[in-house]
Amino acid sequence: MRERAGLCYDRGRNAITGGTTVRIYPTIQLQQGRCVTLAHGRLDEPTVHDVDPVEMACSFAAAGADWMHLTDLDAVARQGDNADVIERIIRAAGIPVQLGGGLRSRDGVLHWLDKGAGHIVIGSWAKWEPQAVRDLVKYHPDQIVLAVDVWQGQVMVDGWRSASAFTPEGFIEGFADLPLAGFIVTDIDSDIGEIDAQLGVISGLAANMRAPVIASGVVRSLDDVSRLKYVQNIAGAIMGRALMDGSVDLAEALAIARPEPEPIAEFQ
Repeated sequence: MRERAGLCYDRGRNAITGGTTVRIYPTIQLQQGRCVTLAHGRLDEPTVHDVDPVEMACSFAAAGADWMHLTDLDAVARQGDNADVIERIIRAAGIPVQLGGGLRSRDGVLHWLDKGAGHIVIGSWAKWEPQAVRDLVKYHPDQIVLAVDVWQGQVMVDGWRSASAFTPEGFIEGFADLPLAGFIVTDIDSDIGEIDAQLGVISGLAANMRAPVIASGVVRSLDDVSRLKYVQNIAGAIMGRALMDGSVDLAEALAIARPEPEPIAEFQ
């Protein structure tokens, strides 16, 4: 199959598929060994879901996902970690795990790469010590993802609790020449507002980025998945709360995220 200008031509099926493929990252957030979701990112007010994290991770692969995302909220809050559960998920999930949450040192990143994590997500550390993270990315190409959490035009750190000195554009430019696996972009302002506004901020940043862009917080329905396929340069989407509360069925979301074939006439 060849891809060109957002269209894929499949010789075997004589069809052109419209839009791009959006990779869905079904997501688990861990707090004290439990699956939780957060309202507006508030760590002190989690909604606890009565599901086993390892079983949930295995269900993602069974539904057809080819990656998953995992966040250790206790590590984000500097209140311990969920290392035992994370190791079990990495071993059992059956698909690569993109791991984030509280990774603030080279040793911490290398530990989880050695344990089998597919991608490591770095947030605050990249704002505090950008050169150290640049050096790490150079030695681990296509394994590091940077988180860009935007609030009122500034990049936030420390679990959305503090503003850094970076604008999102300036931060992204500082890493644009590196072999990153991608950027996860969250518009925190619109996380508590309208999806259209949030997509506007994320797509505006994505338009000038060379690395893959993963949108966070923008999937609350199957219609949102459909729209993402036509947003320039967005390669994936984090999906957590909508799965946990039953708003979205993962298998249906994965099917919608693939380009839709448009039959064309046979060549004579």
